[in-house]
Amino acid sequence: MTTTPVTAQTDSTEGVAKFSVRGLDFYYGDFHALTGITIDVAENAVTAFIGPSGCGKSTFLRCLNRMNDLIPGTRIEGRITLDGADIYGPGVDPVDLRRRVGMIFQQPNPFPMSIYDNVAFGPRLHGVKKKEELDGIVEQALVRANLWKEVKDIMGRGGLTLSGGQQQRLCIARVLAVQPDVLLMDEPCSAIDPTSVQKVEDLMAELKSSVTIIIVTHNMQQAARVSDETAFFLQERQGEPAELIEFARTAEIFTSPHDRRTEDYITGRFG
Repeated sequence: MTTTPVTAQTDSTEGVAKFSVRGLDFYYGDFHALTGITIDVAENAVTAFIGPSGCGKSTFLRCLNRMNDLIPGTRIEGRITLDGADIYGPGVDPVDLRRRVGMIFQQPNPFPMSIYDNVAFGPRLHGVKKKEELDGIVEQALVRANLWKEVKDIMGRGGLTLSGGQQQRLCIARVLAVQPDVLLMDEPCSAIDPTSVQKVEDLMAELKSSVTIIIVTHNMQQAARVSDETAFFLQERQGEPAELIEFARTAEIFTSPHDRRTEDYITGRFG
């Protein structure tokens, strides 16, 4: 996929936009799931999507790497650009897009193969064959995922034998091995223990200098800790599409939100 540099600034203070979304509406068949989403996601920052369950956060996240394309009957209206290029434009290869925009899921999902082969899987798929080159890629990805020291002597062991938190970091290493521009994280800490949560949160802080990160979380404290900017989504009435209610610097969202609905959610009055 050919891209062109973005020169526009985001509405925030974080700098250049990595993703620019304008007037996005999303449909599951006849069901209108999201409406009127307009947002600029800053490059080399952590952006959190918050809101009650069922308010379209994960659906919108999957729009950003076209994973919703895999669901029959879905469609979008509006425009999403990555580095200025329309990701739904003609000639865009969704597989290459998903290499550039990797995803980490709620449940760790290592492949049923060795730790080494889990991380080497993507590079091999993209044509890397030499063992020496693969060894370097695997080690670098595991170092970046803060897992190398824990697994360097057991690389032939199955990925599924690791603890839940280690499995999640293995999945992060697997994505990092193909050098993504963006890391989408859909509730990445909800199924792991508190110690592992801290490691993943520390990892996000380290990675954001080189990878743009977008995280969906129901944990308000986590959003406040890890993110630079926060977007609040809400479906006000059952059967109606969800909307982006407010988007701002995280400190502003949590201390002086502009919309009463945001304040109600942050303070636990609903949701």
